[in-house]
Amino acid sequence: MVSKSKIALFLGGALFGSAGVRILSGKTAKKVYTHITAAVLRGKDDVMSTVETVQENCSDILADAKAINDARAAEEEKELTDIEIGEEA
Repeated sequence: MVSKSKIALFLGGALFGSAGVRILSGKTAKKVYTHITAAVLRGKDDVMSTVETVQENCSDILADAKAINDARAAEEEKELTDIEIGEEA
Protein backbone atom coordinates (compact mmCIF):
# COMPACT_ATOMS: atom_id res chain seq x y z
CA MET A 1 0.00 0.00 0.00
CA VAL A 2 1.00 3.55 -0.62
CA SER A 3 1.42 5.60 2.52
CA LYS A 4 -0.10 9.03 3.04
CA SER A 5 3.34 10.62 3.31
CA LYS A 6 4.36 9.34 -0.15
CA ILE A 7 1.14 10.73 -1.66
CA ALA A 8 1.71 14.04 0.10
CA LEU A 9 5.29 14.20 -1.15
CA PHE A 10 4.15 13.44 -4.72
CA LEU A 11 1.45 16.13 -4.62
CA GLY A 12 3.85 18.63 -3.06
CA GLY A 13 6.41 17.92 -5.79
CA ALA A 14 3.82 18.29 -8.53
CA LEU A 15 2.63 21.60 -7.05
CA PHE A 16 6.19 22.87 -6.66
CA GLY A 17 6.98 21.79 -10.23
CA SER A 18 3.95 23.62 -11.60
CA ALA A 19 4.87 26.77 -9.71
CA GLY A 20 8.44 26.46 -10.93
CA VAL A 21 7.34 26.29 -14.56
CA ARG A 22 5.23 29.42 -14.10
CA ILE A 23 8.12 31.27 -12.47
CA LEU A 24 10.61 30.23 -15.15
CA SER A 25 8.31 31.26 -18.00
CA GLY A 26 7.40 34.67 -16.60
CA LYS A 27 8.34 38.06 -18.09
CA THR A 28 11.00 38.72 -15.48
CA ALA A 29 12.65 35.38 -16.09
CA LYS A 30 12.66 36.00 -19.84
CA LYS A 31 14.39 39.33 -19.23
CA VAL A 32 17.03 37.60 -17.15
CA TYR A 33 17.55 34.95 -19.86
CA THR A 34 17.90 37.69 -22.47
CA HIS A 35 20.53 39.56 -20.45
CA ILE A 36 22.47 36.37 -19.76
CA THR A 37 22.40 35.45 -23.45
CA ALA A 38 23.61 38.93 -24.41
CA ALA A 39 26.50 38.63 -21.95
CA VAL A 40 27.44 35.23 -23.34
CA LEU A 41 27.44 36.62 -26.89
CA ARG A 42 29.70 39.51 -25.83
CA GLY A 43 32.05 37.02 -24.21
CA LYS A 44 32.05 34.90 -27.37
CA ASP A 45 32.99 37.97 -29.45
CA ASP A 46 35.92 38.71 -27.13
CA VAL A 47 37.15 35.12 -27.27
CA MET A 48 36.87 35.00 -31.06
CA SER A 49 38.84 38.25 -31.32
CA THR A 50 41.61 36.76 -29.20
CA VAL A 51 41.59 33.54 -31.24
CA GLU A 52 41.89 35.57 -34.44
CA THR A 53 44.91 37.44 -33.08
CA VAL A 54 46.61 34.20 -32.04
CA GLN A 55 45.96 32.67 -35.48
CA GLU A 56 47.47 35.70 -37.21
CA ASN A 57 50.55 35.53 -34.99
CA CYS A 58 50.92 31.80 -35.67
CA SER A 59 50.72 32.43 -39.41
CA ASP A 60 53.45 35.07 -39.15
CA ILE A 61 55.65 32.75 -37.10
CA LEU A 62 55.16 29.92 -39.59
CA ALA A 63 56.03 32.16 -42.55
CA ASP A 64 59.18 33.43 -40.78
CA ALA A 65 60.23 29.88 -39.88
CA LYS A 66 59.81 28.74 -43.50
CA ALA A 67 61.89 31.71 -44.70
CA ILE A 68 64.65 30.82 -42.22
CA ASN A 69 64.66 27.19 -43.35
CA ASP A 70 64.72 28.20 -47.03
CA ALA A 71 67.67 30.54 -46.41
CA ARG A 72 69.49 27.83 -44.47
CA ALA A 73 68.88 25.27 -47.23
CA ALA A 74 70.17 27.70 -49.86
CA GLU A 75 73.28 28.34 -47.75
CA GLU A 76 73.95 24.61 -47.35
CA GLU A 77 73.43 24.05 -51.07
CA LYS A 78 75.92 26.82 -51.84
CA GLU A 79 78.48 25.30 -49.46
CA LEU A 80 78.05 21.85 -51.04
CA THR A 81 78.46 23.36 -54.51
CA ASP A 82 81.63 25.20 -53.40
CA ILE A 83 83.07 21.97 -51.94
CA GLU A 84 82.30 20.04 -55.14
CA ILE A 85 83.92 22.75 -57.29
CA GLY A 86 87.00 22.69 -54.99
CA GLU A 87 87.33 18.89 -55.33
CA GLU A 88 87.12 19.04 -59.13
CA ALA A 89 89.95 21.53 -59.41
